[in-house]
Amino acid sequence: MTVFKPLSGTSSTLADSSQESFRDLYAVLYSHGPDAGLRAQTFLGQQLARAAERPCDLPEAPEQLSAWAEQHCAEVARDYARYIEERQQGAARHYFQNKAHALYFLQRVAPTKEVDGAWLERVVDRWQDHRFDGLLTTYLEELGSGDPRQNHVVIYRQLLAEHDAQDQQGLDDENYLQGAIQLALGRCGAAFMPEVIGYNLGYEQLPLHLLITAYELRELGIDPYYFTLHVTIDNVSSGHARKAVQALLDLMPVEEGRDEFYRRVALGYRLNDLGTGSTAVIQGFDLHREVLAMLERKRSFGQHMHSDYCRIEGRTVNEWLSAPGQVEDFLGALERKGWIKRHCPPQESRFWNLIEGGAAAMFGVFSGYEKQLLRDWMAGDWQDPKRQPLPRRQHNDSIADAGWADDPELKALQDTLSGQSPRQQLESLIPWLSAQRHCRPAGLYATRRFIELRTRLR
Repeated sequence: MTVFKPLSGTSSTLADSSQESFRDLYAVLYSHGPDAGLRAQTFLGQQLARAAERPCDLPEAPEQLSAWAEQHCAEVARDYARYIEERQQGAARHYFQNKAHALYFLQRVAPTKEVDGAWLERVVDRWQDHRFDGLLTTYLEELGSGDPRQNHVVIYRQLLAEHDAQDQQGLDDENYLQGAIQLALGRCGAAFMPEVIGYNLGYEQLPLHLLITAYELRELGIDPYYFTLHVTIDNVSSGHARKAVQALLDLMPVEEGRDEFYRRVALGYRLNDLGTGSTAVIQGFDLHREVLAMLERKRSFGQHMHSDYCRIEGRTVNEWLSAPGQVEDFLGALERKGWIKRHCPPQESRFWNLIEGGAAAMFGVFSGYEKQLLRDWMAGDWQDPKRQPLPRRQHNDSIADAGWADDPELKALQDTLSGQSPRQQLESLIPWLSAQRHCRPAGLYATRRFIELRTRLR
């Protein structure tokens, strides 16, 4: 029988260590770097100490959780219906000013989305314990059950790639906090299982921002499938929200340790409140500031790359880019010279035609996201009369095996499994269901094979 022991010193001993950057810790935990386990445990201690200071809206008694989840879902549905009514009456988008704003959001939540489900990583070790079935099913569904068309990380990476928005240079350290928490919970799941259960309970409740985000992404011509998928599978009737409540009740001690267990669950639940949430990320966008920050990052690479024949207000482009802090003045000079025409169709600006199109002189200098920033900044108050095309999702049945035949990791895994008993195979597959590996061809194969063997061996 599983016993959940109290964690002594969680908010003191573990939280005393100096805090490293979230970005660096994220990289260490994702790659299973040096001392990853110890660093994850220390980090969790620090974050749980912070979470303990946050208010908690969980009901006092676990038996009230089902009603609590249903009430939350009803409130979200009511608020979303009000949003839809406002939009149908002509209200502006609530979240995204333009497409660049939406891509900005997608970039900054990427460190969390690209480890989707990682907090449940260690439940695969409990595959024989029926009480963990709900959590394990949730985790395997986050992995798409081994189908790349349903694997959440694969879907999100494809979304970023479609808009050439994978670059993470502009992200703040805080953008890595929630992803680091998920990776740390997955790494230390055996010792922090009540916290994992609590975190899962909070994360799987359907938030209003998910519904609004999906609606507005579609309006901007961005495929919302990653978000609509979560709307369907996180439902409180039979989806992950329901399974999260049931898993807690199934694993709750009957008598001894019951209060301590629920206290730890509540702490894990409040970990969801740490860091910059989705709505805060959206509200933090300023188009002009982002354009300047992006050009400042590019400046050091381009300050020696331009010829001297063209001068803007008496200075060469290289001179304009020679020192930090001059980008805003340079843009002003381009406007005065007529190379940039604000609040007009971007194609009327000479600068835009230098960077957009296969024959453009600066083709490839700016990523898709960077060009979208510049496009929306130049367009300003001008509105493109053309309606954004609604994305149509392509379901390609051949994608599941595309390019896998020669994948060296997959071939090595299949060779390893050859000759092993079903139980040995299952144990060999478990490491391939980790956050780092499950979205790769060998990991997707391992997930399908794990499901098959688990069904046979139960």
